[in-house]
This record gives sequence, C-alpha cells and structure tokens, in this order.
Amino acid sequence: MGTGVLLAAVLLAACGNSKQSTSKKSISLMQTSDLTSLDNTNQATMPEFNTLTNISEGLYRLNSKNEPVAAMATKIVKPTANGTKYVFHIRKDAKWSNGDPVTAADFEYSWKRSLNPKNNPVYTYIFSGIKNADAIIAGKKSYKTLGIKATGKRTLTITLDHPMTYFNKLVAMPVFMPQDKTFVQKIGVKNYGTSSKNTVSNGAFKITGWTGTNDTYTLKKNSHYWDKKAIKLDEIKYQTVKDANTAHNLFTSGKLDDATISGVTAKNLQKNKDLKSVSKAWTYYLQVNQRNGQPLANKKLRQAISLVINRKSLTSKVLADGSTPASSFVSPGTSTDPTTGKDFSKETSTSTAQNVTKAKQLWAEGRKEANVTGTLKLSIIGDDQDVTKNVAQFIQSQIQENLPNVKVQISNLPDKGFQDKKTNGNFSLSQWYWLADFADPINYLGILTSGNTMNPGHYSDKTYDKLVAEAKKAGNQTTYWRYLRAAEKRLQSQMGIIPLYYVKESHLVNPKLTGVEYHVAGFADYTRAYLK
Repeated sequence: MGTGVLLAAVLLAACGNSKQSTSKKSISLMQTSDLTSLDNTNQATMPEFNTLTNISEGLYRLNSKNEPVAAMATKIVKPTANGTKYVFHIRKDAKWSNGDPVTAADFEYSWKRSLNPKNNPVYTYIFSGIKNADAIIAGKKSYKTLGIKATGKRTLTITLDHPMTYFNKLVAMPVFMPQDKTFVQKIGVKNYGTSSKNTVSNGAFKITGWTGTNDTYTLKKNSHYWDKKAIKLDEIKYQTVKDANTAHNLFTSGKLDDATISGVTAKNLQKNKDLKSVSKAWTYYLQVNQRNGQPLANKKLRQAISLVINRKSLTSKVLADGSTPASSFVSPGTSTDPTTGKDFSKETSTSTAQNVTKAKQLWAEGRKEANVTGTLKLSIIGDDQDVTKNVAQFIQSQIQENLPNVKVQISNLPDKGFQDKKTNGNFSLSQWYWLADFADPINYLGILTSGNTMNPGHYSDKTYDKLVAEAKKAGNQTTYWRYLRAAEKRLQSQMGIIPLYYVKESHLVNPKLTGVEYHVAGFADYTRAYLK
C-alpha cells in the first residue's frame, strides 16, 4: 500500500466512526466464511460456533472473566459421588424462540444426537469422560447409554466416568447446548439448522434472513429469552467478509462495528486508535495426511517440511498482525500448569528456528525410507480467505525452494469443497487451526488421538494415545499435568502436526461499542453488548 493511500486509509479510519451504526439498538458484525449449519450436533466450524454463542445457551455460559455462570441451569452445581454426579435444575422461565419450554429432555436429546453415528457427528471426542462416551465412540455401546438423563421435566442428571476438573467450562461450549426435541423431530433431523425457518434458539437472539446459502443474516432479540431485560440490542447484523481490506473499508464507511483484519491491512493499521488486539488460545497449523500409502506418513519427511519453514518471516512479513511463531500445539495463555507455576505452552515449547541443512538430510533419508523416486507431488488445501491463500503460497515457496525434487500444488476452496477434500483424505497438507473451546491443554491434545473425528490427517501413535488417556483419568493434579506435558512433547517428537503460528486477532472496533466479552478460549459474546 502506497504512502498516499495509507494516509487516506488512516484518515478514513479516524473519521469513519461518525457514520457507525445509526441505531443504538443495532450493530453490524462479520464472519470470515459462510455459515453452513446451525446443527450443533454435527458441525464444529467458526461461523457456526460464533453464531450459536449469540443465539443459544447451555447449562452455563462464560462471563467477562471467562468464568462459568448459570444460564439454563438455576445455579452452579457441586458434584456428588466423589465428583462424578451432577444434578441440574432447568429454569422454569427458560423458553425457546418459538415459545416451547426448555426441558431437561432437550439436553438429553441434543447430547445423545451428538454421539449417534447416524447423525455423522464430528465432535465426539469432547464428550470423553461423560459415562460411556468413550465406549460409544469406540462403537462398543449405543449412544443411548450416554451418562445423561432427564429425571424430571426440568431435572437433568449427568454421570461421569471419572472426576473432570474442567467440566464446568466444558458444558458452556456450543456443542453441549440443548435442542428443542419437539421442533427437531417435527421438521426432521436432516432439515434442522439448515436455515432460519428450520432453527430455533433459547438464547438472547434468534436468527432471521438466513436461507442456508446466503452470506448475510440478522439476529433478532428473542422475546422469550429468560434474561431479556439484560439485553440492550434489538438486532445483530452479520455478513461474510473474507478479505481484510474489504473489512477495513466497511468499517470506515460505518457498515461494520467490529471488523477482523489481518495481513498487510493489519500491519498498516497497528497504530490506529480503533485497533483492538485480542489474545486467543488459538494455534494455526498444518494437518499432515498420514494415511497408509501417503508419503508424509514418513516422520522424517514431515520433520523436513517443518524445518524449512521460516516462521519468523511468516508472522512478521506475511501476517504482520501480531501473530507469533508456534513452538508447541497448545498456545500461550491457555493455562498455567499449577504444579510448576509455568505457562503450559512455554514449558513444553521447542525451537522454531529454520534449519535447511538438517531438513535436507532428513528429506533424503525420508525419501529413501518411503521409497519415493523422482519428483514428489504434494498438495496444500485450505479455505478461500485471502490470508489462507497468502500462507499457502508462503509454505509452497519454502518447501520448493529449500527441498529438492518436490512440487507443491495449492487448492484454496469454499468451505464445503475444502471440508469434502479433507474428509476424503485428498490432500498432503491441510491448513487448519485450533481455537480452544475451554482453557485446558486437553482441549488441544485430545483431538489428535487415533480415530478422532477432528484428526483428518490420521495421526496415530499408541504412546501418545496412552498419555492422553492417562491424563484424562488422572486422580490428582500432579499426575494430570505430568501426562499432559509428556503428551505434548511426544506429539512434537513425532511431528503429528506442523504448528505454524499463534493467532493474534486484530479488530477495528467502534469506540461506542461496549459490553463485548472477548473470551481467550471460545468465541466472542455480543449478547450483553451495546452502543454508548
């Protein structure tokens, strides 16, 4: 961006806020990719979870201090039976946006749908620890045996296999939100969550104007919400904006009240008075296809690719938005190891320095072990956001310029095409991220166990699996954190994935917008927001 253009942009940003949101009861927000579903039992994408956070509620929700507070439940529940049994009471005034009462059966129905193999669930691992969940995921028991039961119209009993210190934060996640059983069964499970008319919500807002394929929609205040007196906005308008420069322009013209920017746009606006940097428990990485017959099933080839990537250049030149090189899977700030007093990410980090000489050595050894001859053809797939394309081009150049006899093809696709390729294993490297749903390392490490639905690269290591399993059933903090540290280090030594950078979100925010809860783990909550 030229100096003159940059100056004009800065001046626009300085004066643009006078145009922002003519109505104090309405705000305009953006998604970086299209919303494809609102069925929380078989999806786990950012647009979906962003939207669900603002239209639905689970037993608990997170407050501005990232602490769980009562939502559909009447209070924070203390477990009994040595920490394995929770009995919740659902609010009498809790209703769905169509007027139906929220019942305990709605929770039981939703949770069990999330483990029903006929529903093609993708986020099953997160239920691990709830009674019978692991056996259900392994195909040894029916989803109907999950440890959740409506023991009354508004009484819900949840039983665990073992105590879970993070349980309260866990159930605030969108995947644990209820579904209106009567409504879903009426319209059919295949139709639920596919459009506004096929979706109901129990939170502060309800979705309108979404056909299932369009890139704009509006959240309207839910007149049936139990805490509607705390909601000051009448509506939240959403639109898909994939380009950071477009997001900036929309913000300066008053068409967005909170715009996410990245890359060159973010770099040029680091001193803008409306810029807000948001720390997130968020790691961007490469999923590596390790299925049988794939060349990158060879560990040395994976290690070589990781070693030729100059992460410092990637974050400072390509991204330039405050993101930093990733030296472990779990991102800094996610949690402190209470047994050492250290940040878990920092105490398990390895070097991120580029080492082309060592990479070439490993590359030669790996090619020989994997019986690779001639030019090795690799593919990188990702979504079609501009920042994703820029990162893909950088990775492509790093591999082709530093390693011999390799050709890398890039495919940046709309979300559905991208997900289809990933699910079918049609890739060598897949660009992906993990934004922690709750602030604990197990939320990262758990997704890379063998057979996990969030592990499309099919990384599989018996030692790693055992370490994660031992951590989950640990009876004390010392044992729990010791196994977590060992699991993170094992993952790195096997190069199960290739961490790239820790995401630092840059937002341009209307100075009149207040009350937004930007959670370190999870998604921003705008339900209590308002314009001054």
